[in-house]
Parts: sequence; structure tokens; C-alpha cells
Amino acid sequence: MDFEVWAPRAGAVALHVEDGDGAVTALERDPVRPGWWRAEAPAADGTRYGFALDGGPVRPDPRAPRLPDGPGGTGAVVDHELFDWRHPWYGRPLPGAVLYELHIGTFTPEGTFGAAARRLGHLADLGITHVELMPVCPFPGTHGWGYDGVAPWAVHEPYGGPDGLKRFVDAAHGHGLGVVLDVVHNHLGPSGNHLPEFGPYFTERHHTPWGAAVNLDAPGSDEVRAYLTGSALAWLRDYRADGLRLDAVHALRDDRARHFLAELSAAVDALAARTGRPLFLIAESDVNDPRTTTPRAAGGHGVHAQWNDDFHHALHTALTGEHQGYYADFAEDPLHALAKTLTGGFFHDGGWSSFRERSHGAPLDPRTTPAHRLLAYAQTHDQIGNRALGDRLAAGLSPGLLACAAALVLTSPYTPMLFMGEEWGARTPWQYFTDHPDPELAEAVRRGRRREFASHGWAEEDIPDPQDPATRGRSCLDWSEPERDPHTRLLAWHRELIALRRALPEPSAGPGLGGTRVSHDRAGRWLCVARGALRTVVNLSAGREARVPAEAPHARVLAAWGDCGAPGADGVVRLPPESAAVLAVP
Repeated sequence: MDFEVWAPRAGAVALHVEDGDGAVTALERDPVRPGWWRAEAPAADGTRYGFALDGGPVRPDPRAPRLPDGPGGTGAVVDHELFDWRHPWYGRPLPGAVLYELHIGTFTPEGTFGAAARRLGHLADLGITHVELMPVCPFPGTHGWGYDGVAPWAVHEPYGGPDGLKRFVDAAHGHGLGVVLDVVHNHLGPSGNHLPEFGPYFTERHHTPWGAAVNLDAPGSDEVRAYLTGSALAWLRDYRADGLRLDAVHALRDDRARHFLAELSAAVDALAARTGRPLFLIAESDVNDPRTTTPRAAGGHGVHAQWNDDFHHALHTALTGEHQGYYADFAEDPLHALAKTLTGGFFHDGGWSSFRERSHGAPLDPRTTPAHRLLAYAQTHDQIGNRALGDRLAAGLSPGLLACAAALVLTSPYTPMLFMGEEWGARTPWQYFTDHPDPELAEAVRRGRRREFASHGWAEEDIPDPQDPATRGRSCLDWSEPERDPHTRLLAWHRELIALRRALPEPSAGPGLGGTRVSHDRAGRWLCVARGALRTVVNLSAGREARVPAEAPHARVLAAWGDCGAPGADGVVRLPPESAAVLAVP
């Protein structure tokens, strides 16, 4: 078997194979590729191996597809050709999708791929089209969010390792579900990260909240970019994933003429063409830059979609009245902010941001921006887990307001996404938890978390200890909830809305950003979204009926939460407090 590694600063590299007689083989410099070393040695699927640089300790291969002992341990060979895929799969495109964000470690108490796969029928019955898995690369300990991973080519062993992920993807495809993987290219975790020993994977030219930036534009960056691109393509090729969610792309600091995102999107598009499957990238970004999703031919990065936090923030403030932190920009007139995001995509499109104390963002072109390129959501792992207590909307809102949120998300012009358990109004929190074996790192994380929220007025003793196993335990879904009201009714409501979205062309494949009109009343707390022949009306008021001029005479009620009658000749819809309805105009 061929072994190779990029180690441009090393004077000597040795391959250590742990199986058999534990042979040590000296690698030779590659005569064609500067900085690369290569050797041949007997090995097969499962063979443990690592590299020693200049006589130093044995380290895992930066491209190791498996780390049986977790971060820092030696790698293992994976022969992807040995896996027996049971379900032929031709892919599911992003347009028309309904996504479901899922964390393997808390979706079930077992916290494994196998246990999660056994719940996939629930998602198929709900009407979900794609499951979006939070990061599955190896990270310290057993349980964690996954954003402190250290091996972008490998799979977290406690979840089930490479074969466990393949079995999950295969099972999802058997249910007709696509799979999107959340990948982290902007930083690596601090524990078990040996990449700097191999080469200039990081640079002091730029800094991020996690320290030195990943090297995308300094000397040696060609190989670093190829390392990340190769990892991304491996998930799509070897594990048959349908798309990737790219974490915090605003932290991918890159001053080169061709941005890394454009290079990555071109490689993904080329792989899609070769495989005949629709493959896509979804970016998380807080810079509101239209170039992120603008096609490369038009001067953009060519990413296929992006999360739209502005929609979330506007909806959250409208539902809760919260105004702290970044919600302040949306809280002055939440319904206006929500209307702006529903019609233009971004709320911050070049105007002033009080939270940032500067102007922020740029406008999307409504003529050329397909609506499906933006993701709409009421909750995500970030927006729940980064709260002090990890409380969901269901912890403080009535079922009626949760139903209004669902109606606005699932009939929006954008690609909707739910966070696991949201479909039944789960009341289990989703808190920040870690499992760092290093006691110093564990204590630093614990203190940092408590210090952060103490500065916002929280008592330190009230902040859950990330290292306490009970914190993860509280965050696991309670699968008995859907069997009782109001959870049963909310689940039925989500099913009804998703089925409606799938059945009618307007919600799922309607016009772009310029095809939506929104009317609202700040005092009355009602809002009406008009898209073609559809009207989505919500009354967020807790104490009074809303009379909504929906311009829908004799419209037919397609779905309703609350006692909503069909409008008469005047086109006015009467909504009881905290209720929602979707109507079709003749």
C-alpha cells in the first residue's frame, strides 16, 4: 500500500505500522511534489499506522480516515471499497428541500449513528428531505458538540466510526433522505491537534476567535487548501453525503485573488458532474455578503446556499420580545425587520448596526437571487446552545406562538430548516457540553463559560457545567413527548405544513426574492405574507383577535392553528390570539 504525507519542514519521516512485527519504514522525498514524502508498506483495512518526523513521537496521519483511539492516537487504514451499500442513490437537490439539523450525540440517549438511524422513519414521515448532521469528526472524549474536532478526514469513533456513518447515510437514503454534513474548516480543536508539527497549516498573518487562522493565503497555503478541499470531497464521494454545511466561513481569512470558497465550490460542482448526483454547499456566515452565494461566473464564490441569521433574529424578537445583544438591531420594530428579511433576504444590507456600531452587509439582488439559496429557521444549535441555559423557544412560548413560527418558516420563500425536536415543541434544553480528558482544558472551558454569562448578569452557579455528564444528559431528546399534548398537536401541525409545502408549487418553487409581499401591523402584532396565490397570516398577540386585510376574498383555508374562518368578500381574515393560517386565493 502507498503511504504519503506532506511534511515540508522535516528532514526525515518514518512510517510506523503497529500491526504484525511493527515495522518502521523510512519515507523518501517525492521527486515531483515538493514537501511530500512517500513509501510502500504492507497494510490492509484496519492496519494501524502513524508518522514520526525527525525521530520524534509517532503522530497520526493528517489524512487518517480513522482514529480508533481518538485524537492523538495513531490512525487506521480504511478501504472504502469494502463497504456494501444497500440502497442505490441518485441524490436530492437543494431546491425544494426541508432540512433537519441533528446532533448524533443527543438525538438519542445512546448517542450513536445506529441509534439515530432507527429514528429516521420519524423524519421521513414528517416530510423532511435532508438530515443535516452536526460535526462528526473526532473530538476529545465521548460527548461534545463536535466543533473542537482535530481530524477533518476521520469520523468520531464513539458515534460508530467510518462504517457507522456509512450505515447511517445508507439508511437515510433508504428512507429517501439526503444527508448534509457540518464541516469545520475555520479552526481545529486544541486537544490532539498535531497539524502544526507537519507543516504550516496555520498562519499568524490572520487571527480568529480561536487563535492563528488556518493558512489559506500564506506560504504553503496551496497544500492546506488542497487538504481541506480533499477532505470535503471525501465526505461527498466516500460517504455519499449529499451536501456540506460550512461552519463560520467569515473566519476563513483569505486574501488571495481566488477565495478558497470559490475553489471549493468549483471542486464540488466538478464532482457532481462526474457522479451525476446533485451536490451542494451551505455556508454559515454573519457578514451578509452577496458574493458568498453569487455564481462564480458572476464574480461570486459559488456557494449554493447560506444560513440567514437575520431571518432568525427578526422572528425571535417578534416572538419573544428579547432585545439583548445582537437582537437589539431587530427589536425596535420586529415585524418590520421580519418583513424586510422575507422580501429582501438580509435585514442588514448596508445600513447601521447598533450592535456592531457600524454599517453592515450589502443587499442581495432580488432579480438574480433564487430564494432557495437562503435558509430560514426559528431555532438552530447555535441559537439554543449558546444561550446561558440552552433553553428552546418552547420553554417560554405558548403552543400557539410555536405554531406561528412554524407557519412562517415552513411557508417562507426560503429553504426551511428545523432543529431536532422542534417539530413537537421539545422542552428538553440543548446545552453546551464537553468531555475534555485534559483537566486543565476542562477547567478553562468551565470557567470561561461561567465568566462569559456572569458578565451578562447570570449567577455563575446557575450556568450548567459543560463537563458534567448531566449537562449532556439533559440535552438528549425525550422521545416520549410526541405522545402527549401539546406536543402531539404541534407535530401534526408541522407535518401538515410540510405536506402543504410539498403539494403546492408556490411555497417550494416560487419566485425569487422579488416575488414576496408582506403587510403587518406593529400595534396589532399581525403579519401577512403573500406569495403568488398563497397567504400566510399570523396573529402574535396574546390578548386580542386580529383582522388581517389579506387581499384574499373567498380564499380557501388550507391549514389553520386556531379557529380561523375563510375570509369573505372583503378579503379580511379573522384570527384569534396566537394563531396562524395558510390560505389559497382563487
